[in-house]
Amino acid sequence: MQRLLRFLLVVVTAGVVFILCFYLSKVTYPFIFGAIIAMIINPFVNFLVEKGRFPRSAAVCTALLLLIAIVAGMILLLLREFFSGISYLAHTLPTYSNDLIYYLETFFSTKILPIYNDISKMFSALDDSHQHTIMKTINELGAKLGSSISQAASSLINALSGLFVQLPTLVTTFIFSLLAAFFMSKDWYRFSRYLSKTASEKWAKSARTVYIELRKALFGFAKAQLTLISITAIIVLIGLLILRVKYAITIALLIGVVDLLPYLGTGVAFVPWIAYTFLSGNYPLTIGLSILYGVIIIQRQVAEPKILSSTIGLDPLATLIALFVGYQWFGFIGLIVGPAFLVLLRALHQANFFKELYQFIKGQ
Repeated sequence: MQRLLRFLLVVVTAGVVFILCFYLSKVTYPFIFGAIIAMIINPFVNFLVEKGRFPRSAAVCTALLLLIAIVAGMILLLLREFFSGISYLAHTLPTYSNDLIYYLETFFSTKILPIYNDISKMFSALDDSHQHTIMKTINELGAKLGSSISQAASSLINALSGLFVQLPTLVTTFIFSLLAAFFMSKDWYRFSRYLSKTASEKWAKSARTVYIELRKALFGFAKAQLTLISITAIIVLIGLLILRVKYAITIALLIGVVDLLPYLGTGVAFVPWIAYTFLSGNYPLTIGLSILYGVIIIQRQVAEPKILSSTIGLDPLATLIALFVGYQWFGFIGLIVGPAFLVLLRALHQANFFKELYQFIKGQ
């Protein structure tokens, strides 16, 4: 009976902690981001303090400014390449548009119009009831299609307007995250010493083990994503060079970055491109881009679990299961939550948390 009560106590406590963490994360996420930033810059801050004889505050400021400069530089580089591509399209799009219009006119007059005439003759041969049924079905399909297009356009407009509305919140979150990262990194070791003094040696050791594992997983995840987009960019570059596409390096870099987009990935670039080359009659390039897109998709699906497991230190099968379950439950964010939860479980296991929990339930 006592074991059952202790087991129920553990389950209820775990549920309460999970619910508290879930709701608290909604209001404390800037500080969670700040803690992650502090973990990222701490090695460089320690290097400046030990080798450069920087004061801790100055080292943290330097690291944060360098991080902001790197992120801003990457954003500016992407914007520069984006506007360069827009400028290129502005000069070449009129020619491509004329070619595309001519092709569509030819395709309609030689392919679609004869089929339409044949269907029209068959339709005229039907009796009135059949004609009425067919027209009713066509009208219903047209209404559904129009409604779907309207809903899609409305969703897109709402998403864009929501993004602009959220900009002040994003800026505020960014500022609070930077401030939190500054104070956390500056007083990192003071917090560590305080926790070591107040907690028992066993709990301090367990917390240290969990922290080391989570830090290793964080850097491993960042390294894995960088590796994946680098592989994508290299494959795209080689494929575009074989296909003799202009601006292959720029396109490969942009597609490599686009590979990070949730749900869409490289498809946001390849699908419209393949559709355009097909409609414009450039079938060799259509086939080449389709093969290249297929290779990228297969490579991503095969390489992602393997690279994540090797960089984070998890079993490939367990990583694959965590990715799938996380995606099914939480969508794109689940691709991060799933492996992160697996890393947390492994860290708790290595800290003997579950063993001690089991001993507590047994009453030892």
